[in-house]
Amino acid sequence: MPNLTASTPTVTPVHRDPAEVAPAESYRPADPVWVYKDGWRAGIIEAASPRAVTVTYQPSNHRGTGVDTFTAPYVTFRADSAPDLDQRGLRLVRRSPLT
Repeated sequence: MPNLTASTPTVTPVHRDPAEVAPAESYRPADPVWVYKDGWRAGIIEAASPRAVTVTYQPSNHRGTGVDTFTAPYVTFRADSAPDLDQRGLRLVRRSPLT
């Protein structure tokens, strides 16, 4: 079970304990996460590889979103809700395959 962070993290990526950083490949599409981009931001995993994850995130307190790629120290699981993003995550999981 991933270690979910219930509130916005306070430690910057360079000061995180490496033992507490989940590998990038442990994330799955639609996982709720925190990403560090000029501060911790709520996000949703789009894709993951052994080296990095692609995340849709809220770059500020506005409803708009950004998409970027992050390495593992810049990402952590999120338990807090982010309604605009979490609803998008549900659509990712429920997506129909292309025919």
